[in-house]
Amino acid sequence: MDNRWKNALYSLLLIVALISVWKWRELNKSKNGTTIMEPMKIEGETMGTTYHITYFDETNRNFKASIDSLLVLVNKSINNYDPESDVSRFNRNKTSFVYSLPYFLPAAKKALEVAQESGGAFDPTVMPLVYAWGFGSRKDKPLPTKGQIDSIKSFVGFDKINFNSDSIWKTNPKTQLDFGGIGQGYGADVMTDFLKAKGIKNMLVELGGEGMACGINLKSGEPWELGILDPNSKRDSLFFTAYVKLTDRSFTTSGNYFNYRVVDGKKYSHTIDPQTGYQAERAILSSSVFAQDASTADAWATAFMVMGHEKAIEQLKQHPELDAFFVYTSTAGKIETYYTQGLKDLIELKQSKK
Repeated sequence: MDNRWKNALYSLLLIVALISVWKWRELNKSKNGTTIMEPMKIEGETMGTTYHITYFDETNRNFKASIDSLLVLVNKSINNYDPESDVSRFNRNKTSFVYSLPYFLPAAKKALEVAQESGGAFDPTVMPLVYAWGFGSRKDKPLPTKGQIDSIKSFVGFDKINFNSDSIWKTNPKTQLDFGGIGQGYGADVMTDFLKAKGIKNMLVELGGEGMACGINLKSGEPWELGILDPNSKRDSLFFTAYVKLTDRSFTTSGNYFNYRVVDGKKYSHTIDPQTGYQAERAILSSSVFAQDASTADAWATAFMVMGHEKAIEQLKQHPELDAFFVYTSTAGKIETYYTQGLKDLIELKQSKK
């Protein structure tokens, strides 16, 4: 085919494409002439939970296959339940480890950054204590003794981990990393960055309850609205204690909703204080944090659960870039809430069920 016919064919295809886009836009117009875009929605499973993404794209591209492939690499970097992941191989290693995938270092840097800023309330080396309390693969473990806890504490501590641009090492051969307190937030950040690189500006990304709200919901013309789970929710009866509207902010909520074990009639929370080795028994029931990225929000939400709402409120004064919403029990036994001023015009409280 000569160039004249090629040019004619390309011109015809271009005209057809333009007409198709025009017709699509016309079909999506409301009576007042405002374009109503229908969102793309994809979902899947990863990190032992699910993800849900809602985004607006004029060409309706479906990114599910790419997202799933990306999450495979993230899991191969930071998933402690995968014995061949980078973090699992580091944990088995006695000294240093050269990681092979690009998603290990950013998660480690953010985890160690928040560990330092929170004074160790968030600590990515807490995994041996978490497992000792029966929150690993074996759920029927007997409760640890004081001697066992003291022994484990000797190799728990973020100060025992160092890294550079291509490797990470430990000063105690028994020290291990656990990305459970930041992994889902980090996974949400990776998905968000991928979609931004594809030109997506308006989206809601959620992975296991952590995520990012970018732009607005073009269908409603409003910011994205999210519900904050009430701490009194049950697995078969979920309800919300508040709703918050977000634009270009991450979100996460930590709490002792469902992750606990009962031994001899006593409930033991999965929230372990890395400094004491025991459950963080605080009045705080849930901690919701909003930040520029989901990794930061995820880590700080865990830290605030460990330190309790009173210390958390003081800590927030040093971090104006963070917003938070806490649900806690008062000294009189009543359910109370607290939120930072940055949420004043964005949050709507609901009556808590007791």
